Amino acid sequence: MMPSQEDVALAQELFQRAYQHQMQGELDLAEQLYKESIQIVPTAEAYTFLGWTYSFQGKLDEAIGECRKAILIDPDFGNPYNDIGAYLIQQGKLDEAIPWLEKALRSRRYEAYHYPHFNLGRVYVAKEMFKQAMHHFQEALRLQPDYTLAEEAIRQLKRRLN
Repeated sequence: MMPSQEDVALAQELFQRAYQHQMQGELDLAEQLYKESIQIVPTAEAYTFLGWTYSFQGKLDEAIGECRKAILIDPDFGNPYNDIGAYLIQQGKLDEAIPWLEKALRSRRYEAYHYPHFNLGRVYVAKEMFKQAMHHFQEALRLQPDYTLAEEAIRQLKRRLN
């Protein structure tokens, strides 16, 4: 059954409130509001952002679980693939992160391709695969010219290689 316009509007309002609380560091309230939004209308965005909230709380396995739910709802949405990759990097699971980040790069609905490029760069630096790392950092900077983290990563990598 399709949700009503009222349900969609309420779920979106709860999502926006959750995001505001998350950005203010009020993670328990954000978590509660994301869950309420999901109960009304489950969306890939709400699951992904609930996962992001869990990651701020150090609950990386839970964060990955929410991203997997997001992918089931919308496999074209790029954010949860990148986020899973980033959480796996945090867990030191570099080889496991790579396919998720590559899926993010292939996602049709994504506005931030520079993030998976940057994260792949991080993986390849850790694996001492510097040519691949440089490629991904440069690609991140090409896609987002004011991305200072990519600029700094390129500078550090150049210093390391000289």
